[in-house]
Order: sequence, then C-alpha cells, then structure tokens
Amino acid sequence: MRRGFLDVLVPMALYVAVLVPSLQFLKAHPDSPWRVPVAVAPVVPIAFVVLASIGRVRKMDELAQRKYLEAGAFAYPAMIVLSITYGFLQNVGLPAVNWMYVGVAMFFLFGVGQALAWLRYR
Repeated sequence: MRRGFLDVLVPMALYVAVLVPSLQFLKAHPDSPWRVPVAVAPVVPIAFVVLASIGRVRKMDELAQRKYLEAGAFAYPAMIVLSITYGFLQNVGLPAVNWMYVGVAMFFLFGVGQALAWLRYR
C-alpha cells in the first residue's frame, strides 16, 4: 500500500515542481523556440503515474481487475457520447472547451463506473 502511494506521490510532486517553472517560463518568454518542449515538460512525470497505475492493476485480484475493467468500459464510451454531444452543441453557440477538462470528465466518469461496479458486486 505504501509503495503504491509513493509511486503516485513522487511523480505528482515532480509534476508540480516542473509545472510551476514551466508556466513561469512560458509567461516570461512567449516567443522562445523552447516554448513547446517547456509546455509539455509537465506531462513527463504524469507518464510515471500512468505506469504506476498499470502496475497497480496488474497486482489486483481477478474481481478487482474486473471491477476496474467495468469502470473503464463505462467511462470510455460515456466520454465519447459526451464529447460528440458537446461537439454538436458547439454548432449552436456553446463555447469551445479546454482539452484539460476532458481528462477531468474522464476521471469523474471512471469514478461513476467504479461506483456502479461496486454496486453490482457488493
């Protein structure tokens, strides 16, 4: 349990440590040739969170893996439906959405999927 916590905590701390200087650099040097690599630099520590998550799922028992799969099987198509729906709504004047909100919505939908899986297998 502690190892799994550190596998997420350390990359998230690195994310914050890279994000703040990245944003400061981009604000101070908007025309720098380094702006693209600096803008995506905070993504690197997040990749380690993804790897830790995969490792955590591999260590789960079969029932926990099934619940995790069902949560993802709910979240992924639900996100597609929401994305397409909002895309059509943009045609009638709704504003464009920042792509970062897609990740937030996916986390939320995955949580809903986990709750549904928990209800099914309780």
